[in-house]
Amino acid sequence: MAKRRKAKQRDARHPRLWGRHAVEAALANPARRFRKIWATHEALAELDMPEGLPVEIAGVQDLARHVPHDAPHQGIVAEVEPLEDIAIEDLLDGAADGRPLVVLDQVTDPHNAGAIMRSAVAFDALGIVTQDRHAPPESGALAKAASGALEILPWCRVVNLSRALDQMADAGFWRIGLAGETDMTIGEALGPAKVALVLGAEGEGLRPNVAQHCDALARLPISDRMESLNVSNAAAIALYAAREGNGS
Repeated sequence: MAKRRKAKQRDARHPRLWGRHAVEAALANPARRFRKIWATHEALAELDMPEGLPVEIAGVQDLARHVPHDAPHQGIVAEVEPLEDIAIEDLLDGAADGRPLVVLDQVTDPHNAGAIMRSAVAFDALGIVTQDRHAPPESGALAKAASGALEILPWCRVVNLSRALDQMADAGFWRIGLAGETDMTIGEALGPAKVALVLGAEGEGLRPNVAQHCDALARLPISDRMESLNVSNAAAIALYAAREGNGS
């Protein structure tokens, strides 16, 4: 069984998930622990709730006080324990089947990170690796954007991303950093090895030290009429290219 590091309270509070899809996904995750659920009668009637969960009936206006302003709670809010971290060694131990890894270098926006998680699950990625800092914590916004992927995608948080990239190389991964200023395309950079796709924050891109720990820097072959793509869109295209390049 994979070893997991103890979960950390990065934002000094327990995450609150909202919306039917996010809460349903959390309910289906045996590793998720619930502290409390607030819901309307109508929302509860549409969910298959396990027995023993602490549930409080609440009105729509009451629910709005438990989430950020204008969050689409759809009649249900859940306060949960953060998921336990996965050690990088355990994540890499499961890499024998050739599935790609997604590595995020200081992508801090929860909507982008959540959308990348969703694409990672859609294209059967092995998992996602972020820094322990400079990455979004678990939150309702992240879970909403991930559309259930938060509960099923292995997520490894590391202190030193460059050291983690070295460990990926030792595990046989070909590390491709996405960068717009290089001539090589993603298709040209792909090879027979397992792939780790490394993406940097919008605007800043990959940090120099992280780029130096990549085996190749590659760009997406987009039209000259568009300077760049949103990082979550770029991740989805790169994951598709990696899957096609691997013959999946």
